[in-house]
Amino acid sequence: MESPFERRIAACQRRLADEGTDLAVCFPSPNLTYLTGFEESPSERHLLLFVPETGEPALVAPAMYEAELSKLSIADLELRLWTDADDPLEEIAEVLEGYSLGGADPATVLLDDRLWATFSQDLRELLPDAAFGLASTVLEPLRIRKDDIELDALRRAGAVADRVSLEIREQGGDLVGTTESELAAEIDRLLAARGGEEPAFETIVAAGPNGARPHHHGGSRAIEAGDPIVLDFGAFVAADLEGGTGRYPGDQTRTIVVGDPPAEYEQVHETVRQAQEAAIDAVEPGVEAGAVDRAARSVIESAGYGDEFVHRTGHGVGLEVHEPPYIVDGNDRKLEPGMVFSVEPGIYLEGRFGVRIEDLVAVTDDGAERLNDTSRGWESGR
Repeated sequence: MESPFERRIAACQRRLADEGTDLAVCFPSPNLTYLTGFEESPSERHLLLFVPETGEPALVAPAMYEAELSKLSIADLELRLWTDADDPLEEIAEVLEGYSLGGADPATVLLDDRLWATFSQDLRELLPDAAFGLASTVLEPLRIRKDDIELDALRRAGAVADRVSLEIREQGGDLVGTTESELAAEIDRLLAARGGEEPAFETIVAAGPNGARPHHHGGSRAIEAGDPIVLDFGAFVAADLEGGTGRYPGDQTRTIVVGDPPAEYEQVHETVRQAQEAAIDAVEPGVEAGAVDRAARSVIESAGYGDEFVHRTGHGVGLEVHEPPYIVDGNDRKLEPGMVFSVEPGIYLEGRFGVRIEDLVAVTDDGAERLNDTSRGWESGR
C-alpha cells in the first residue's frame, strides 16, 4: 500500500508533467514536510529534495540526519548523505546528471518558494541553461486540498481550541484583574494540557481599547469589568502519519465581556456574528473565494461599519497557519472540496473596543463544515 508521502510525490510528478516542467526542488519548509514527512529548520547545510517529472526522487542531506531519514515511508526515495568533510555540490551534481532534464530544450526547474538565495545560486551554476520558476506552481494546487488525514488533524486542532475556549469563558468574573499577558500564558498552558503540541501563533488577548488592534500583542493592561476581550488562539496537533510527520493548527477567535458591555457593543457584536454567518453560508464548491469576503463585508457595510472592517475575511490553513486560499475580495479562485480556511470578520472602533469572531471551515461537496463548535455569543460563564 502506498504511503501518503508516496501518493503526494506521485501527484507532484503528475503536476510537473501537466505543466511541462522537468524538476521540483524543495528545501526545509512546509513543502518538504508535505512531500516527505521530514520537518527541519533551514540551515547553512545543503538539504534538498529533488522530484523529477519521471524517475526516482532524491534527497541530498547531511549525514547527521541519517537516523530520521531512514524512517521515511517513501520506498523509491534515493537518499544521498554527505558529511562535513564532503562537498555537497558533488552529490547534487550527480543527482542532476542522473535525470534527463529538458531533452532538446533547456530544462525547467521549479525551486521551493522559501529556498535561500545561496542554494538557488548553486543550482543556477550547476544548470546554467535551465529556466527557473517556483515550486508553488505544482505544489500549491496539491496542498490547498486537504486529504482525510489532514482533515482529521485539523478537526482535532479545532477541538483543542474549543475546549480551551470553554474553560476561559467559564472563568467569568475571575478574569477581572488578570493582565493580558497573564491570560495569554494561561491559554497557552491550557492548549498544551488539552492536547496541543505548541501554540500555532502568538496568542492574542486584547482587552478594552486594545481590541481595536487586530494583531495586538498582549501586555500589562489588566482586564476590567465591562471590557470586551478579543481572544485569538490555537495549537498545532500532529497528523496521524506513519513514517513521517505533519502538524496542523487550530485558529479560533471569540470576543467576550465580563460584566456589562459598553454602549454599542451588543450591536457591533451581533453585526460581526451575522457577517460571519453570511460568509459561511456562502461557502460551497465553485464559489469564488472573493465572494465569501463580499458576503461578510456586505453585512458590515450595511450596518454602517464598513470602514472599521480593515482586513480580509480569512486565510487558508494547513501545514502553515496562513496559506492559500485567501478569502479576500478580488480573489477569483474557485473553492473546492478539501480546502480549509478561516472565516473571521471583525469591527474595530479605535480607542473603544474591537470584535472578531473566527472559525475554521472545510469546504465539503455541498457546503461547509465548521471545525469549531463553541458559542459565538459574548457572554462569559459566570
